[in-house]
Amino acid sequence: MLQLNQIHKVFNEGTPDEKTALDSIDLTMKKGDFITVIGSNGAGKSTLMNIISGVMLPDIGAIYLDNKNISLLSEYRRAKMIGRVFQDPMAGTSPSMTIEENLAMAYSRNKNRTLRKGVTRQRKEMFREVLESLHLGLENRLNAKVGLLSGGERQALSLLMATFTEPSILLLDEHTAALDPARAELITNLTKEIVKKYNLTTLMVTHNMQQALDLGNRLIMMDKGQIILTVDEEQKKKLTIEQLLNEFQRIRGAKMTNDRALLT
Repeated sequence: MLQLNQIHKVFNEGTPDEKTALDSIDLTMKKGDFITVIGSNGAGKSTLMNIISGVMLPDIGAIYLDNKNISLLSEYRRAKMIGRVFQDPMAGTSPSMTIEENLAMAYSRNKNRTLRKGVTRQRKEMFREVLESLHLGLENRLNAKVGLLSGGERQALSLLMATFTEPSILLLDEHTAALDPARAELITNLTKEIVKKYNLTTLMVTHNMQQALDLGNRLIMMDKGQIILTVDEEQKKKLTIEQLLNEFQRIRGAKMTNDRALLT
């Protein structure tokens, strides 16, 4: 379970460039919740992800994960409990290391470090099994450098690395946005399969409104550092893109324009 209590974050405080990135955010996620997050550019979506993962700390407020206060924990310590996939397929993996070395590193994330060999015969077999689930043939390329993989292959590997230790929460930060439509569909389908398989509590930022409606059991809309709309599972099943845009205009009195959020 994830709980955010009155999370507040200001950048460049006390200067002409002062900006409130997050304005008293409250959010509770139960085990197995899959929330999609939409909003205009600058709404605070990425800042929210960075606050949860520990890249930055909130100015005010508390973060609880599995009933433990993690507000002051470093990103490194939170990584044992949090999986994250970024928009850039080049992030989240080490290009100079092999597929099996990357997997071994991810597998050890929530375990005590020892001087034992990182890639044992037993682990290799396990890695082959989990890679087979991607249906990309990567199980036959364990010794290939990750830097040689295509963007879609690398993002699929990043998704696998972020989830096969079954983290307390999975953060997906526009993880299909940089891919071509065919690869984006592949990663979207893999996301559905993996989240369902492990019943992962998942928070996914997306600019694609159709994707936001198709995935997950809840939806939130952000604007100017605030959550301005919360949609539950039953409401979400009936929503359309047009209704979402109309709701934004009703709440803010302005249209959501010049933004990739209009993509379908």
